[in-house]
Amino acid sequence: MKTCLVVDDSRVIRMVARRILEQFGFRVVEAIDGKEAMAACDSAMPEAILLDWNMPVKSGIDFLRELRARPGGTDPVVVFCTTENDMEHIQEAMAAGADEYIMKPFDREILQAKFQQVGLL
Repeated sequence: MKTCLVVDDSRVIRMVARRILEQFGFRVVEAIDGKEAMAACDSAMPEAILLDWNMPVKSGIDFLRELRARPGGTDPVVVFCTTENDMEHIQEAMAAGADEYIMKPFDREILQAKFQQVGLL
């Protein structure tokens, strides 16, 4: 079973993402910010990460840069899921190593399409 780490400071977003991802057959782990997400990756690297941009303690973009700078190991597929929808943010995320980018709010169909595009489904 593949694991997806859902990183978002919103409990509601984590809950919605969990419900959808579990329907797709993922085991879901949750983190409320980039710092907690890094600790989760230290414990067990997931196959996928659904990542918010704006969070306390450590932002999604800072987490992604730190994750991608690590030597060796398997890189998980990272899908940014955020309200930051301008071209500058999208380009910054892709340059930092994001595999895909979706806007909030999202639904099952959007998440399914993006996860299919990146080869997770």
